[in-house]
Amino acid sequence: GDADSNMILGPGFFVTPSDSLAVLVNNSASIPFFKQGIKGAARSMPTSSALDLVCKAKGIPFFETPTGWKFFGNLMDAPQYTPFICGEESFGTGSDHVREKDGLWAVLAWLSVLAARNTDVSKPLVGVGEIVRSHWEEYGRNYYGRYDYEGVEKEKADAMMAAMAEKMRKWDEKDAWRFKPYALKTADVFEYTDPIDGSVSKNQGIRFIMDDGSRVIFRLSGTGVSGATIRLYLEKYQAPGGDLALNALEAVKPLAEVALCVSQLKEITGRDAPTLMT
Repeated sequence: GDADSNMILGPGFFVTPSDSLAVLVNNSASIPFFKQGIKGAARSMPTSSALDLVCKAKGIPFFETPTGWKFFGNLMDAPQYTPFICGEESFGTGSDHVREKDGLWAVLAWLSVLAARNTDVSKPLVGVGEIVRSHWEEYGRNYYGRYDYEGVEKEKADAMMAAMAEKMRKWDEKDAWRFKPYALKTADVFEYTDPIDGSVSKNQGIRFIMDDGSRVIFRLSGTGVSGATIRLYLEKYQAPGGDLALNALEAVKPLAEVALCVSQLKEITGRDAPTLMT
């Protein structure tokens, strides 16, 4: 490959791309590229909200964009937001040093963070897992999972999305049972207005945001000859002090049940189970 993607691992420990981005921003003082600070940060909409929490705490301008690296481009070119960092849930991380995702840069940034945490050779090594766990203790953990339903008939996938969008306009208190044990804060069809050129990108996925910060997101991808792929993103937020050591896919199962109830995915598409769960 061209080394544009990256995966961060420690001994027996996998770092989600969403957490990786948040950890880098939280430890940006250890990364030479950001010695003057970070002036802007962005993530794609399906990427977890872990970055949001860090940006809010540090006062960094934050942007939520549609899926697709091109949406980061104008932000990268804007002097008021550089140095800039961005990332997506599909293992892409980058900055304004190049107008593309850069896996090698991300790995070097992580090595800088590790080096800064291990200046005293007489003490035990602080590894990837320890850094991420300490991050969760400070900001909470965004448990994250993705269900992919591949090869769905395009007409059925479109019908499911259209039905959800229509129902959102009519939901009221009597529909609260659909989201239990969660309480729905807001639901919308995501659209993005570029803060630089004002261009508007509509119909970028359906979002259900719960009052505890958890999210359910539906997005269609790949409408070629093999049909559509329905991507279901599940994010359960656990605040500091809660159980931060659960299995991620187990933690998001209740959200998956909510998502299937709200979307009627099985009834409309005939699909009993996802093709892939990550």
